[in-house]
Amino acid sequence: MPNSQRPAYTFRPMTGADLESAHALSVQLKWPHRLEDWAMLQRVSQGFVAQDDGRLIGTAFTCAQGDYATIGLVIVSDQYQGQGIGRRLMELAIEACGSKIPMLNATLAGAPLYASQGFVDFGHIQQHQGQVRVPTAPALPADERCRELTNADRSQQIELANAGSGLDRHTVLNDLFDSTEHAVGIERDGQLRAFALLRAFGRGRYIGPVVAENPQQAKHLIAVLLARAPDAFLRMDIPSDCGLGPWLEEAGLKHVDTVAQMARGTPPQAIGGVQQFALVTQAIG
Repeated sequence: MPNSQRPAYTFRPMTGADLESAHALSVQLKWPHRLEDWAMLQRVSQGFVAQDDGRLIGTAFTCAQGDYATIGLVIVSDQYQGQGIGRRLMELAIEACGSKIPMLNATLAGAPLYASQGFVDFGHIQQHQGQVRVPTAPALPADERCRELTNADRSQQIELANAGSGLDRHTVLNDLFDSTEHAVGIERDGQLRAFALLRAFGRGRYIGPVVAENPQQAKHLIAVLLARAPDAFLRMDIPSDCGLGPWLEEAGLKHVDTVAQMARGTPPQAIGGVQQFALVTQAIG
């Protein structure tokens, strides 16, 4: 349809009143997100919607995280594909980044749009999910111990999450802590050196973020959390080069999809000898 003949769609900021319609849109596209998952993202992000005569037909979110802003849940109803709606939603999401560097995780279908808007690949994320087969937790060195975390450990978890991701996780994690079912960490010399969270998400449970100094610590934390949810359907999103893929496959979490990490500027870098072994979510990074 020529541009001059296209209907005039409405684009505006998302509100809490839009969440049920946004969730219904994702259900139509067979995305696994629960209404609660949408609500969490809406609390920590700035959302945008596209409407056709009052009907919600598209969404996008921008989540400010320090010098960066992650863009996620860019969705357009199948009936409205190819009409420039996704591009306009992306423009609004990028505008909301302000001076922050935009970044996102791009599906195969979405990558060409993002590339046309100046985004460049800097890595890949693997989606792993399935019915859990609890593995034996790899042994830790004698000077390290794994323990359940409490509210008193939250500030150290945020510090580790910031260092491992290169993002400012204060807002995201302070919201996430309230829905966390189990939090475990590895301590050495009286300091928290690694941690991982387990919570409800999508079709079952989700482990993330996982921040650690090395794959051995990450595997230990994940194995402990898998034991908290035996036989559950569980999902994780991990950097493809983190070394956990084959081990997760053995634990029943099959590699089902890969998305491209993209940024419009210099991507974030981990510091302090830790790295992120699993994301908060694909939408948040």
